[in-house]
Amino acid sequence: MAERMQYDVPPTRTEPTAKESLNTLLESLHQHGFLRLANDVVKANSDIGKILVEGLNRPGSQNAIQNLSLLMMALGTIPPERFNHMILAIRAALMALKPASEETKQHSAAPGLKGVMSLLNDEALWQSLRPLFAGMEAFSQELQRAEEPPVTRYSGKSTRE
Repeated sequence: MAERMQYDVPPTRTEPTAKESLNTLLESLHQHGFLRLANDVVKANSDIGKILVEGLNRPGSQNAIQNLSLLMMALGTIPPERFNHMILAIRAALMALKPASEETKQHSAAPGLKGVMSLLNDEALWQSLRPLFAGMEAFSQELQRAEEPPVTRYSGKSTRE
């Protein structure tokens, strides 16, 4: 009597292969005109490349690229939930500016000495200003640090300037 064979059925593919994805991408680039644009740029002549290189080789362009890189690195150190919280707080502050400005226009008289004294005794005001003072203190401390090249600050490696 023959022995029973072990055969496992291979699972059906649910995702395209890399080659199929590449063909789809290539076709999409062709349909939307990106391949034609790339071919025209390559065929045009070396003037386009020369203009791009000269534009990127200027000190202002290099500074802009480095500054964008530093901004991305700094944003990368902030946890998304804290950044979201900060952005929503900034949005709320900006939305409160216009109504407060309009309310100020309605009150033409200065608060006077009594009004200033009541503000100094307002506990809720001081509690709401506490985060602002902490932020200003951290900002001031950072400004007082000696300037150093970004490479040194982020990697600890010194530069050869």
